[in-house]
Amino acid sequence: MSPDRAALEARWLDLTRVRLPRAARPDWPVRLDHCFQRILLDHATGGVWYDSIARRPAYAHAPDDVLARAVALGEDVLSGRADLATLNAQSLRWRGKVRA
Repeated sequence: MSPDRAALEARWLDLTRVRLPRAARPDWPVRLDHCFQRILLDHATGGVWYDSIARRPAYAHAPDDVLARAVALGEDVLSGRADLATLNAQSLRWRGKVRA
């Protein structure tokens, strides 16, 4: 693994396992690491991530550009430049899920 890839994966894990869950607000639709990962990877791939990334864990097998897009979007969520509720709703639509 290249140093750049290792750094990108480290950023992903810190973002989704630590920073986003810690920053979760009452109005956010999710609080758990795997939910943040689902939303960000779905948007980075333009649909359900497992239709594009066959192996698990997804972050380890995602192309560099996909993982970089997911990290950037997560940073946008943290900074308020992206709306997590809207992103989650789209992710759920791609998955055919309806929220009660």
